[in-house]
Amino acid sequence: MTISIAARCERTGAFGVAISSSSPSVGSRCPNVRAGVGAVSSQNVTDPSLGPALLDALQSGLGAHEALAKISATATHPEFRQLTVVDKSGESAVYSGEKSLGINAEVTAKNVAAAGNMLANESVIQAMVDSFNKTVENELADRLILALEAGVQAGGEAGPVHSAAVLVATEVSWPTTNLRVDWDENPISKLREIYNVWAPQAKDYLTRALNPNSAPSYGVPGDE
Repeated sequence: MTISIAARCERTGAFGVAISSSSPSVGSRCPNVRAGVGAVSSQNVTDPSLGPALLDALQSGLGAHEALAKISATATHPEFRQLTVVDKSGESAVYSGEKSLGINAEVTAKNVAAAGNMLANESVIQAMVDSFNKTVENELADRLILALEAGVQAGGEAGPVHSAAVLVATEVSWPTTNLRVDWDENPISKLREIYNVWAPQAKDYLTRALNPNSAPSYGVPGDE
């Protein structure tokens, strides 16, 4: 049971994925982002190799639809896979294999692709995309978590979820936001709580990496 949203921020060019699942540690297996390239989620009966393969296909110059067609055609057991892709131009695409679980749905629009399986109802995914498109002035990670929250409000998954994650790539080679809840009774609420702690400091940690002399101190031991 999974809901996810992959997106590009048209204002900043950042890429991100937010996802929640009934399984543990969804953030370690399903979301993938690459600065300047795209955002991808590989879910349902998960093959973690498909996310990096999709990003490699995008980086080679293929668009979202071409990359998705290539990787889904060569994947093992593609009937079990559900894949979302957003490329650097904002083109989006979704593949849902014929054995996607339960009520499953997908929605694509400019800069966003969302999908889910074992849903409470088919409107959940549209609610997520609608939320994303209404919050264009927010930071991308916040928009993605808001989309998860909107999906839950629309009914969410058919059963309880236990893990959630948000992953964002901006201008550097590593994800500049990488937050995970690996097992919790209310993982999306917990993810929101963690994000609210992280968000005010996120840019400062990027400064620490790129220009430590300009980075602020937080008063922890050894932090000068």
